[in-house]
Amino acid sequence: MKINATLTPQKLTRKTARVFELAGQKIRALDAAWDPTNGTPVFTVKGRYTSRGWTEWTQGFQFGMGFLHFDATGDTRSFALAREKTIKFMASHVSHIGVHDHGFNNVSTYGNLRRLILEGRAPGSPDEVNFAELALKVSGAVQAARHVPTAYRTPWSPIAGGAGVAPSGYVYSFNGPQSLFADTIRSMRALVVAHQLGHVLMGEGDKPINLLHRAIEHAATTARFNVFFGQGRDSYDVRGRVAHESVFNRNDGQFRCPSSQQGYSPFTTWTRGAAWIICGYAEQLEFLETIRGTELDAVGGRRAVTDLFLETARATSDYYIDGYSAKDGVPYWDSMALNSHKLGDTTKKDADPFNPHEPVDSSAAAIAAQGMIRLGTYLAAKGEKAAGKKYLQAGLTIADTLFAEPYLSTDKKHQGLLLHSVYHRPNGWDYIPPGRKVPCGESSMWGDYHALELALLVQRLAEEKYYTFF
Repeated sequence: MKINATLTPQKLTRKTARVFELAGQKIRALDAAWDPTNGTPVFTVKGRYTSRGWTEWTQGFQFGMGFLHFDATGDTRSFALAREKTIKFMASHVSHIGVHDHGFNNVSTYGNLRRLILEGRAPGSPDEVNFAELALKVSGAVQAARHVPTAYRTPWSPIAGGAGVAPSGYVYSFNGPQSLFADTIRSMRALVVAHQLGHVLMGEGDKPINLLHRAIEHAATTARFNVFFGQGRDSYDVRGRVAHESVFNRNDGQFRCPSSQQGYSPFTTWTRGAAWIICGYAEQLEFLETIRGTELDAVGGRRAVTDLFLETARATSDYYIDGYSAKDGVPYWDSMALNSHKLGDTTKKDADPFNPHEPVDSSAAAIAAQGMIRLGTYLAAKGEKAAGKKYLQAGLTIADTLFAEPYLSTDKKHQGLLLHSVYHRPNGWDYIPPGRKVPCGESSMWGDYHALELALLVQRLAEEKYYTFF
């Protein structure tokens, strides 16, 4: 990836304004056309959003976009729409015990609603704040209840000599208790927000379970088994590589092997999975700054937790930048899929979404860019100016690419905002246009949401403000 060191958030304001303009059109068009009885919109086919039954993990993005658009533009129509649909449709997601997606669905809706009211940007009574906070408390506890222990109680750190955190448990994926997904790190937002609101999960015998500690435990287990740090873990241990899934023997809690549901293999990096890691750990680093150090003593202490989160975010960001991203900052859907060799050295040229060999994934770029901006801002505030600038500029470079054609969807007939997103390449779910050999030209709810969230973050930085989920 060739990082543009001259970009500033202010230089991107014209592009972000265009993103917000188009997003308003897309939000209203989808709402007017979508029949809720068809389920939740997931990704587009021929420019029209369609549903795909797997888990209902994208509805929070659909309505959350309205809150983000209002935040950026003050368009009260978007706020009213998002508020109405959150109240009408999102309650079942709050109590959904069968998924690992509470951060996606509930923080994106109830969380944004609460945040906007508390920031004074949106109208709302104390009762409405209480309503949103109750939803967030329940969501965090329900997500935390989807937990299983591992066999590992010894503290572990990706840093030689580090104090470490025990990788002793995780919130399991919809595949079942044996399955730990990289994606789920971003649902730890639900746990820490609920903790921030003073909530706990009540277990058997009225035992209170600390939601912050469970989130950190999950993060430690994910870093230990889903992320690689170049420590000779296996024959393919490249620093920053990410396995989508880790599989455990549920009889004894032992780790058995890496796996991948949506990537090419367990030994390559599914780039959207890596993006969830980049964004998720950077956000959690920010959150750690809001809590007292004594709250972390039971899980190893502030230094151990911070070192773990920071090295995980840095390693995965470095591999994105230097290992598999195209020159313009957009990755292909997997770091080394079957036909990747036919593309040549993809790191030396801009990504080609219309190539005949392997699709790009713009949604991975949008998610990762936000994470890198947050990581860069965090490091700069800690005095690491050079490192902070590297990641900030990398995130801005990706945003600069995504906020223009061929990635920004300017066609009013196309319901998506961010083009060239990929859902599930191994399952063949993505639409391939006539005359093409791989998916291209389509959008996804998560890609659209994170493109808009990235634009909001950049806009706030340009105004010398900031945006966080908490």
